[in-house]
Amino acid sequence: MKSAIRIAALSFVLGFSCNPMAAGPIDGKTYGKINISMVNDDQDENKHWQLDSNASRFGFAGKTEITDSLFAIYKAEFEMYADDGNKTSSTTACVDDSAGDESCRVDRDRLTLSQRNIMLGIKGNFGTIWAGKHDSPTKLALSKVDLFNDLQGDVKHTFEGENRLSNLFAYTSPDLNGLSATIAIVPGEGSDIDGNGSSDTGIADGMSYSVSYSGENLYLALAGDQDVDKQDLLRLIGRYKIDSMALGFMLQQNENDLTGLDESGYFLSASYQIENAILKAQYGRVEDDSTGNEEDTLSVGADYKLSNKTKLFVFYTKNEGSNEQDWNSLGLGMEHKF
Repeated sequence: MKSAIRIAALSFVLGFSCNPMAAGPIDGKTYGKINISMVNDDQDENKHWQLDSNASRFGFAGKTEITDSLFAIYKAEFEMYADDGNKTSSTTACVDDSAGDESCRVDRDRLTLSQRNIMLGIKGNFGTIWAGKHDSPTKLALSKVDLFNDLQGDVKHTFEGENRLSNLFAYTSPDLNGLSATIAIVPGEGSDIDGNGSSDTGIADGMSYSVSYSGENLYLALAGDQDVDKQDLLRLIGRYKIDSMALGFMLQQNENDLTGLDESGYFLSASYQIENAILKAQYGRVEDDSTGNEEDTLSVGADYKLSNKTKLFVFYTKNEGSNEQDWNSLGLGMEHKF
């Protein structure tokens, strides 16, 4: 009897592994990457070595034909933690006792996965209508210029505007000779998304947009946010490729009417490819025009491709700021895509 059960179980496993569905969604693909680095870091004023999982992820994406020119599209992407297997998040709960004194408790949750970009939409000759939780058009517009994305030199550590938005509803135009535009709105759903102390109930209480041109060697974009993460923001972005060299820039202005924050800044990047190696560097500065506080970020590094899907990398990042924001990181890592 036990032998019969083993044979039946083995037959089921073999049959499932031979099924084409086991390779991924029948109308899409599975994808992902694991990126790990060993970093000497002093961000917490305590210099130490640490192993980092740099936005390692896996996901499913694809499209299903509805008619000859109409498709349903989808993406479901999750972050995994290749260093210690989980992400720690914390929430603080405060209550008043009978005497009116407040006491607070910090609850910590350990997550093995967290949500990244998840969306569903319709694509046709008219463009794409889509919705979900996703990187904003403003964030996506900068992806070609930020050369140290997901590492300590990521532009998000210095500049506002790098947001993944919940409850996003968007339209992306068709590509017209390299020109494309995306506009996304965020309904308030009764919450205070702009931080002004009142509930937001409209269909477009927050908005993010981008207009871009992509040519053979040139990329230009104008992008901005309105009432997103309590910011009104405008970006001008460019990238130009000259043979083995690529040069990028960003100019940014952002304001927060609630806190009085009024920042302006610029960001520059450059890369140069020598066979399988890519040398890269970037520098950014942001200044609060109301207080004069400044913050600078500098990163240099190199990538070495072992194959189309595998690379080694090294980097050094140094940040300096007016509000005791000085820190630096030195790291060596590896990335494999699948």
